[in-house]
Amino acid sequence: MKSKIIKLLILALLITAITCVFIFREHINFEELQTWLKSLGYWAPVIFICIYIVSTVFFIPGSLITLAGGALFGPIFGTLFTLIGATIGASIAFIISRFVARDWIEKKSGDRLNQLQAGVDKEGWRFIAFVRLVPVFPFSLLNYALGLTRIRLSVYAITSFICMAPGSLAYNYLGHATAQSLNGQSDLPQTISRIFIAIGLLAFVIYIPRIIKKFKKAEQA
Repeated sequence: MKSKIIKLLILALLITAITCVFIFREHINFEELQTWLKSLGYWAPVIFICIYIVSTVFFIPGSLITLAGGALFGPIFGTLFTLIGATIGASIAFIISRFVARDWIEKKSGDRLNQLQAGVDKEGWRFIAFVRLVPVFPFSLLNYALGLTRIRLSVYAITSFICMAPGSLAYNYLGHATAQSLNGQSDLPQTISRIFIAIGLLAFVIYIPRIIKKFKKAEQA
């Protein structure tokens, strides 16, 4: 009885928090967030990771936070901190879905849940890799929906960390290049070069689905 009450309380808090995020999401100022993080010194990476974890669990769009990570920490450390926060947040969402909010997530996922379950049953970790590389499903909802499949948490977390890296690197580099240009820390040729690199990385991420399809066709041939 107590465990059911605890589960209901956690579910109620989760739904309340997500509702508040959707209501007040337009008031979230990422420029102020970036300025505040800069003032934290050595604590900035830790707080950034915590913010990313919270955003992942509560359906806050992560793209702008990722860009801010690249602007603050550079493309390498920004990508690393983003991946740590995103993986921990995705794992927490996975656990909440599997042990607490199963019925609610099933209603929210609808027919897409059947697709995910069939994909995991057939492909295992390779399906997790595919949906991480190719944004077929909304990121936050995907984290919860995958908690209802038979995939193990360790496999899910490791595969997610690795396969979210290309997209994370592309967005972090774009944030880094933009910040360098706006702050006047690069001349025109450097700015153009960085913009082309950022576009190239984003194009590669967009092209990943075609690469995967070619590999699948080669395996079937």
